[in-house]
Formats: sequence, C-alpha cells, structure tokens
Amino acid sequence: MPDAESLEPTKRTIAILGANGDLAKRLLIPGLGEVVDAARGLSLQIIGAARTPQANEEWRATVRASLEDAGIGDRTVDALVSTTEFIPTDASDPDELRALLDACTGSPILYIALPPSAGRKVAEALAQIDLPDDLLIAIEKPFGDDLADAQALNAALADVVPEERLWRIDHFLGNATVLGMLGLRFGNRLLEAGWNAEQIEKVEIFYDEELGLEGRAKFYDQTGALRDMLQSHLLMVLALTAMERPDAVTPTDVHDRIAEVLGAVRLWKDDPSTARRARYTEGRVGERFFPSYVDEPDVDPTRDTETLAQILLQVDTPRWQGVPFVLRSGKGISDPRREVAVHFRRSAVPTGLDAPDGPSDTVLRMSLKGGAVHLDLIVTGADDVDGLRRVELEADPGAATLSAYAQVLAGLLQENTLLSVRGDIAEQCWRIVTPVVNAWAAGETTLEEYEAGSAGPSDW
Repeated sequence: MPDAESLEPTKRTIAILGANGDLAKRLLIPGLGEVVDAARGLSLQIIGAARTPQANEEWRATVRASLEDAGIGDRTVDALVSTTEFIPTDASDPDELRALLDACTGSPILYIALPPSAGRKVAEALAQIDLPDDLLIAIEKPFGDDLADAQALNAALADVVPEERLWRIDHFLGNATVLGMLGLRFGNRLLEAGWNAEQIEKVEIFYDEELGLEGRAKFYDQTGALRDMLQSHLLMVLALTAMERPDAVTPTDVHDRIAEVLGAVRLWKDDPSTARRARYTEGRVGERFFPSYVDEPDVDPTRDTETLAQILLQVDTPRWQGVPFVLRSGKGISDPRREVAVHFRRSAVPTGLDAPDGPSDTVLRMSLKGGAVHLDLIVTGADDVDGLRRVELEADPGAATLSAYAQVLAGLLQENTLLSVRGDIAEQCWRIVTPVVNAWAAGETTLEEYEAGSAGPSDW
C-alpha cells in the first residue's frame, strides 16, 4: 500500500493543468500538502498552469490559503509557497507544454485536472514533442464522457507514456474502507468462507450526501449522479467487494482481479429499466434550504440531469450467481447512508425460538465515511432464552493519517500504481453503465422527484 512516510528523499515537480479550478484548490493542493507534511525528505515544487494568466503573487496567495485552510503545518506551507510559480499555458499547444515541462526543476509530473473533453487534446499535443524519460502523467476522472470517448482517450495517452507511468486518479480508492476491503475480506477466514451466493442474499453500495451542488453546477449539470459517482467510485467499490483473491497485493495482481470481475458485471437481466433516476425539489436539509435543482444557478432544466441514481447489477461468476448488487448515490439526502451492506441469507430458526422484530438477517456494514465496520447479529436475550433479538458489533479502526485524496497522491509520488485506475478497467466501468446512459438519453426512464431533505423517492 502507498505510504507517505516511506517516500524516498527526492525532488519532484508537479505541474497542474487546470490549476485555477475548484478541484486543484479544494482537494489537490491540500492533498499534496498532507503528503509533504507526512513524508521525510520529500522536496516538492508545485507549478500552476492554466490558459488564463495569473500573477505569481496571486497564485502564491491561493496556494497558501488552500494549504492553511486544510490545516497543513507552517513549515510545509512555507516550503511549498516559496517554490511555487504560475505559468500561463494553453494545454493544447505543444510548444507551451514543452515550456511548462522545461520549467520543472525536479522529476516532472504533469497533472491533468481538466474536463474530459480536454484530456485527449493534451495527450495529442504531448505526442508531438520530446518528453522527459522520467515523466509521470496523472489525469482526473471522469475518464471520458462515454465508452467510445474513454477508448479514444486511452489510445491517445498510450502514444505518450506507457501504462505504468500513467495514473488515472480516482480519490475514492484512497478511502479507508476501500483500502481496508482487502484485509477485511482476505484476512478473516470467517468472512472468506461465506463470501458467496450460497450465503449472501444481496449487496448494497450506497453513497448518499446531504450536500448539494456546492458551486459545481456547471460540471455536475453535464455529468449527473450516474456518471459522477456510480460509473467510477461505486463500481470500483463493487469490484473490490466481489473480486477473487489476488496472489499478492501488487498493482498487477489486484488490477487483474478487478478487471476480471468487472468483465463479468452487467445490468440485472440486461434490463436498463431496472435503473432509476430522480432529482430533488426544494426542501431543507437540516437548517439549510435547497431550491429545486432546476432553479439552481448554472443549471439547464432541459438537460434532465439526475441528482439521485440507482442501478441494479449482477456478477456472472460462480461466486455471485443470482446475487443482486444495488448501487446508489444522491445529493440533498437527510441521514445519508454511505456504506457497503452485505446481507447474509436468513438462517432456518428452530421451532421454539421467537424471531426478532424487524429484519432477521445478518448484515455486515462497512462505512464509506470513516471506515467503521458494523456486524448485525441475531442472539438470544439474557432473560429470555426463547426470544431472539438483534445486536450490533462495531469496530472502528480510527481516523486515517492521510485523507483519501492524499493517499492516492502518495501512491503517485511513490510511483505505486495500486491506487490508479488501469485503462481497461476504466473502459469496463463505462461498458457497464452504457445501456443506462443510452436509455436515459432516449427518455425511456422516468425522471422522478424527491424533496431535498428526504430519503429519496418513497418507493425506492
């Protein structure tokens, strides 16, 4: 696993294309600060790059504010701010990209934090110039807008650097639960023995949020919940939940197993109508008022963008034959579920034992917000040996040292591709959701509504 403390003393420069965007300021720069804070001897220079010019003083103030707001230590803040600079760059211009790379004083990393439509243009421009032998390239999700676009992007990137020097960034892979899935599954014989269709009735992977658009309307309105969350983040969680045991926890072995299981995933009974979509109407989430999604600034109501999506999948392997996997994510949801919930089949209760009120199945819940593990068990009561009741066991591994984003960036700086998304895996994720994308584009699925602050449509 990537470990910031094990980073060898080295000097690197990360040049960020799209440095004036929200992602760079809110996640990328703070994540880099976390890694430098935790590492010993890592010298990192950050270069901001974007088409719109920006004075170095203004850029340094932006970097400082981003790091300080994230609680990065003063020494790290001062070190990163003192060496950072901003270079105006047209990311589709080969000469300007060459100049940007020439400005890197350490081993260069080109970080593409741009919309999907721009990623291929950057790759095509890079293919026209001589590149440093030690260049690493990182590109943010989404990896294309659809399957064909993802395939074209992968082909363009393959002309620039080999796969082992390319990082497709999905910060969800740095989530403590996602990282811990391998240990939980393969380190516990009790779970491993029953991790199959004979013992498991269904698997739910939910990531609902109380948050709304948070200033990202222009991006989100062209993306929606299906593309933003299910197509990438939640399918990767499904893969780690359902894949076979790797021979070793190495990038090649783990990625091979992920690709193998995703290749067996398809819509339940190949029916796009099993997928559902909805968007929020006005309401309150806690003390916060949400206008209807269609009334949000920078939203085009004619797009029919969903803020809640749910898909039903099957995994056609002997281990999972007939087990439904439910993936769901939405915005503006009160008391949101963010977990992997594995529902085990009910046991045959002997005559004489009274079933408990409510569900009587055993459920293993792995939180996708913090990493806690909960196991719901059925036991007899202390004073009523004939009556069964439900109890919950909980284990909390505690807070991770690094945020999910920083975990993934540590892998990048360490040149460990374990937490990168391999090209064929990115394409499989698009293949799985393509029938739903097409059905929704054709208007074959009703766009339902739910009040902001509710749990979603009442019949979901």
